[in-house]
Amino acid sequence: MTEKTDLASAPAAQAPETASDTPVAKRVDFEITQVGRTRVDPYHWMKDDGWQEVMRDPSVLRADIREYLEAENAYTKANLEVPTTELREALFQEMKGRIKEDDSTVPEIDGPFAYYSRYREGGEYPIVARRNATDAFSPDAKETILLDGDKMAEGTDYFAFGSIDTSPDHAVIAYALDTQGSEFYTVTITNIETGEPAGAPISDSYGSFEWSEDGKSIFWVHRDENARPDAVYERDLETGEDKLIYEEKDPGFFVGVSKSANREKIFVTSSNHTTSEWHWFDSREHAPTLHTIAPREDGIEYSVVVWDGQFYITTNSGGAVDFKVMRAPFEATSRDEWEEVIAHRPGTLILGLQAQKDYLSRMERENGLPRIVVRARADGAEHEISFDEAAYDLGLDSGYDYDVPMLRFDYASPTTPDQVYDYDLNTHERILRKTREVPSGHNPDDYVAERVMAPSWDGVEVPVTLLHRKDTPIDGTAPMLLYGYGSYGITIPADFRTSRLSLVDRGFVYAIVHPRGSMAKGYQWYLDGKLEKKENTFKDFVAAGHYLVDKGYAAPDKVVAMGGSAGGLLMGAVANMDPDLFAGIIAAVPFVDVINTMSDESLPLTPPEWPEWGNPLISAEDYDRIAAYSPYDNVTNQAYPAMFITGGLSDPRVTYWEPSKWAAKLRHEAPEGGPYFLKINMEAGHGGASGRFEGLKEVATEYAFALAAVGQVEDVDLSKD
Repeated sequence: MTEKTDLASAPAAQAPETASDTPVAKRVDFEITQVGRTRVDPYHWMKDDGWQEVMRDPSVLRADIREYLEAENAYTKANLEVPTTELREALFQEMKGRIKEDDSTVPEIDGPFAYYSRYREGGEYPIVARRNATDAFSPDAKETILLDGDKMAEGTDYFAFGSIDTSPDHAVIAYALDTQGSEFYTVTITNIETGEPAGAPISDSYGSFEWSEDGKSIFWVHRDENARPDAVYERDLETGEDKLIYEEKDPGFFVGVSKSANREKIFVTSSNHTTSEWHWFDSREHAPTLHTIAPREDGIEYSVVVWDGQFYITTNSGGAVDFKVMRAPFEATSRDEWEEVIAHRPGTLILGLQAQKDYLSRMERENGLPRIVVRARADGAEHEISFDEAAYDLGLDSGYDYDVPMLRFDYASPTTPDQVYDYDLNTHERILRKTREVPSGHNPDDYVAERVMAPSWDGVEVPVTLLHRKDTPIDGTAPMLLYGYGSYGITIPADFRTSRLSLVDRGFVYAIVHPRGSMAKGYQWYLDGKLEKKENTFKDFVAAGHYLVDKGYAAPDKVVAMGGSAGGLLMGAVANMDPDLFAGIIAAVPFVDVINTMSDESLPLTPPEWPEWGNPLISAEDYDRIAAYSPYDNVTNQAYPAMFITGGLSDPRVTYWEPSKWAAKLRHEAPEGGPYFLKINMEAGHGGASGRFEGLKEVATEYAFALAAVGQVEDVDLSKD
């Protein structure tokens, strides 16, 4: 790949005279040639050459880039945030009022203690605490505070915990902490009784680690200079020395570490989106020798649990598109030694396994709905745990020690607040441990959740989850928030989100499209929305929008689309494909500069994501396919709807320059469209603001934009003529 910049032709940046004036970014032609193709990127200059350092210390951002981003933020503040101040505050107070300020999690029992997190009233960050296991469900019992997030976050602009775990003897706590939003974590190890350090901090961590079972060392994942998890080290807590246990040489594979439920084995994993490899060693072993369960093979995924003295393996090998379950002895070193336990059933996707001494539970999804299936070790008998609502979310949790025959799971639906159950695996009794409280009140009977199937461009039916009030007319007059993602096989759950109610209670229909590229209808659904079939994702979303309008769920001029990250790619693609469908678009941390990002091997996610998008550095076919839909590269002079675009300066996943370049190009190429509002969080990364209430303020701005886009905000009408 060759690059060339024409600095001589670069005009000066045009600074707006006032904050309310539209910023105009300078254009500097940057020519890139690869695989026989040449493109010119006029906004390449927005990428700081020292971006790795910017992730760690945002203050070193190049001055001209900072000036431009601050001008964009000032424009958005003057033209969107200030005019909607009262509305945003009302939305924020509504959403805050639905949160139990002193909420706490259901305790997880681990040996002699029950561990949980809770919030104090007005607190932004969690308090991590424990009490005696015998008092696990006695909220007034004496507790020991292990970590106080509010106090620890004082003086920081961003604060987020990674992994938190106590040593096997419960005397020492280790926790990972990120104070930039860059996802570079520091692991701190502290004696619980004295509060004194129990070892030197571990820097440049990915945020995940596991204790050795004797508590003498920590196995932690290293993050390299390009923000990739590339190695596992053993930290000896007595000497402070780090010993390399595993190093991944392929930048396309990310490394992880985990421990079996029975605590006997530690796994080191290496994987990309379509291929995986697992290694293991005894959890009491130091300077361990790794044993490979099966060497990596392109396109073959597998994951492992320990149960009944063997490895139980979920895999797609042998053409099992929706996965099957195999088992193998610990000494196995290849797939030839695996034995089938649960056969592949097309259309029934096996999502994962959870092992307990006498039972093996698995999560499945069929026809878009999840269920739990439990298998007994004694006789192999199975039974299901399922629910009857039209759309719902279900998840397995760890809540008890391995030997205890109790399974914990979470349940929610778009109308039903989250519930946590303990399920007696012997008697099949369900114990409701917690229902999420909504202090300002919530009556599920006031709302309707539906699952409809929208025919796509090729006749394939696309699942759509809907939420609206019972009294919202379904007659073609309601505004709609149309949400989508559709990449990496990620399926947006049909869960309960109190923030959505602020739109739904104002007459919106909230719709979640589950397009190809997710796994809503199985793994094949994912395969049909990636690589050469990627445009199915975009077409599914557009088709669903038109179907919902045709069926009276939304007014034709009141559909606001929303998606984030790869869902932001979806937003950019559908904006180019069918701008007239939308009254507004909310693109949160959008992945829109696809051809440039997939051509930059130094970026954290580029090599691991070539199996998802293709590699335009070596394949002209991949280049042409990506270039045909990459939102940034396909902006034209058309009537785009109003857009609200966000990003984070220290975001290592979707770098700040992607949304920034896109906004600048939209302004230049389609000046009659929009307006286009860009908001870059100068103190946060991919997830936005870190505090639970500060995050709600960002949602309030997004929703204020949506309301303005459909003409529901006085004096701020962004709706199309």
